Amino acid sequence: MPIARIQVIEGVFSDEQLGSMITKVTEAMIDVEGEAMREKTWVIVEEVRSGLWAIGGSIPKLKANG
Repeated sequence: MPIARIQVIEGVFSDEQLGSMITKVTEAMIDVEGEAMREKTWVIVEEVRSGLWAIGGSIPKLKANG
């Protein structure tokens, strides 16, 4: 069972954007794996709370889009 795991910052993407991301990643996986794997392909989006990640040791402050 192929699994694509995507981590994004919580609140940055709307539900519609997350759904589009899942659909597009699924289609990309099927392009590689073949249609027979569609029902076995998982795409998991994990939202990471602000303050639980950093870039270069600095925790950025973000505004939500959605």
